[in-house]
Amino acid sequence: MDINKVNELAKVMKDNGLSRLKIEESDFKISLEREIPQTMQAVPQRSAQVAVTTAAQDADDIQAVPSQEKEVLIAIKSPMVGVFYASPSPGDKAYATVGDKIKKGDVLCIIEAMKLMNEINAECGGVIEEVCVGNGQVVEFDQPLYRVRCLDE
Repeated sequence: MDINKVNELAKVMKDNGLSRLKIEESDFKISLEREIPQTMQAVPQRSAQVAVTTAAQDADDIQAVPSQEKEVLIAIKSPMVGVFYASPSPGDKAYATVGDKIKKGDVLCIIEAMKLMNEINAECGGVIEEVCVGNGQVVEFDQPLYRVRCLDE
């Protein structure tokens, strides 16, 4: 396999949010793996701060970024491996999109695992800042689904 094919496979992985790709043929085997940056997580303190880190950074290099009072950006992560669905059924409006205001407990999406539909609820009230996965995409345990700017209510 030439380097151009490997580069194409790496682009497919990146475009589809895949962290691992393995191809085996009778006389050829290739396994590609990439590290996904760690998510933004809230630091529990009186004055809210957000810790930002990437896979290239060590724990010593974590940068704290101050946010507005009583406002924290958090990642809502998948509690299981499964298929992400943004709406209750094909053709329906998505539960949550960028810019939507949500309340604690609102349904954000569905993760299908072992033929069971599991509703994923908001952990806090706030505003959806980012939808991290595409509809119908397979998600891993602890993979970020949404980034939400949480507002204390």
